[in-house]
Amino acid sequence: MHDTAKPSLPWYREVTPTQWKSFTAAWIGYVLDGFDFVLITLVLTEISDEFGLSTVQAASLVSGAFITRWLGGAILGAVGDRYGRKLSMVLSILLYSLGTFACGFAWDYTSLFVARLAIGMGMAGEYSASATYVMESWPARVRSRASGFLISGFSIGSVLAAQVHTWVVPTLGWRWMFYIGLVPIVIALWMRRALPEAAEWSETVEERGARPAPFRPLFLTPARATANVVLAAVASVALFAVFTPLGNGMVPVLSVVAGVCLAAFAVQLGGPRGWVLYVAMIVTIFFAFLYSWPIQALLPTYLKTELGYTTDQVTDVLYFAGFGTMAGCWAAGFLGDRIGVRKAYAITLLASLAFVFPVFAVDDNLLLLGALLFVLQATSFGISGLLPRWIGGHFPTESRGAALGFTYNVGALGGAVAPVLGAHLASGMDLGRSLAVLTFAGTVIVVVLVGFDVPGRLNRLTDPDGPADHLAGGAAADTGSGAKEAAARL
Repeated sequence: MHDTAKPSLPWYREVTPTQWKSFTAAWIGYVLDGFDFVLITLVLTEISDEFGLSTVQAASLVSGAFITRWLGGAILGAVGDRYGRKLSMVLSILLYSLGTFACGFAWDYTSLFVARLAIGMGMAGEYSASATYVMESWPARVRSRASGFLISGFSIGSVLAAQVHTWVVPTLGWRWMFYIGLVPIVIALWMRRALPEAAEWSETVEERGARPAPFRPLFLTPARATANVVLAAVASVALFAVFTPLGNGMVPVLSVVAGVCLAAFAVQLGGPRGWVLYVAMIVTIFFAFLYSWPIQALLPTYLKTELGYTTDQVTDVLYFAGFGTMAGCWAAGFLGDRIGVRKAYAITLLASLAFVFPVFAVDDNLLLLGALLFVLQATSFGISGLLPRWIGGHFPTESRGAALGFTYNVGALGGAVAPVLGAHLASGMDLGRSLAVLTFAGTVIVVVLVGFDVPGRLNRLTDPDGPADHLAGGAAADTGSGAKEAAARL
């Protein structure tokens, strides 16, 4: 049975040295992931000047990494389900590291955009692999903490990137920021050699000799396999066209085409009982990215172009934002374990609404702007540290990697839409106001979707007897008898 008694040991002593080692390796991978991913936002103005890019083209370089995330998350997640979380992590790190390195050799907009596609695939795999690896390695009672601590690594990576930017770009130029992207490969090789496999995956899959095939529904017959290959190609081409000049004048139609293709995959992967959950989860995550990524992607541009901040001042502001996100991730982990993931998520996001417009009302007071950004990022972006725990709890171990990787990274297309939408809105209002409007509106929607447990409620219509939280441990995760208690926690 699931032990609900209060443990006698402090929480950090419940985590064994081996589990801490597993967490540390995954966290380092996520630090490097954050470092590599945010580089483009720091040097966007330099790249725009060299290649003569418009604001929308520059924003699409940020979006480029999101276009292939659905594919990378699904494929690398399935690798993790079938062959282990550790292998999936290593492959993901290798992919985004090589993609980042290639960015340094870009000769025009198109070549840089293609390299960003590789980064997106690797980042997607890293998210699902690291999240499942850590949560399946740690005790069930502290898995919200594991989730929050892990995601804080992304913020550390962004802060490190900002610091390296001040050292490298003024003397060596923007390309050297990307050459540093080879460093994570060393980490990946060490991880592959030294780390144990995730305990829960080993017990559920490896020791039983199981070989999960999450994509089996896509290839049940030759005709279905052919149709799905075509759907994948159409979705990829449509998304590429949406975020490049290739799709000028046809963006609405191409967006619908891509959405229909991805929805078809969600329905097939979820099956008769789970397809509603897949679709609802994707919609929720889409809006989670839509509220959080306008600031993540375009804050440096806003500070440089509208407020006229120098490189050093931008770096200082990004420190406040990065450490605010990190602190928010840590706090989210404790709060989620204490009052439940869903409740912690909704309450904290609701509190963040008080700081959205004040952030963009500050002009020439760097300290005040930094303090407001710290609090906003802690309550807004920081609470997303609970996303892996919240999403992962909806799926069983055997398919968690692919399910989390697919739903999260299809939803992450909201992050591709966010900077481009912010740039378009800025044509009718100043950039700061457009970022504030997007952030506020998206936050309200996510508060409703998560706070009222919309994905869970919809899932219970098609799967009323399924466990509410597969990561809760014990009976709550294994049988329907614990579903109500687990649902309250989730």
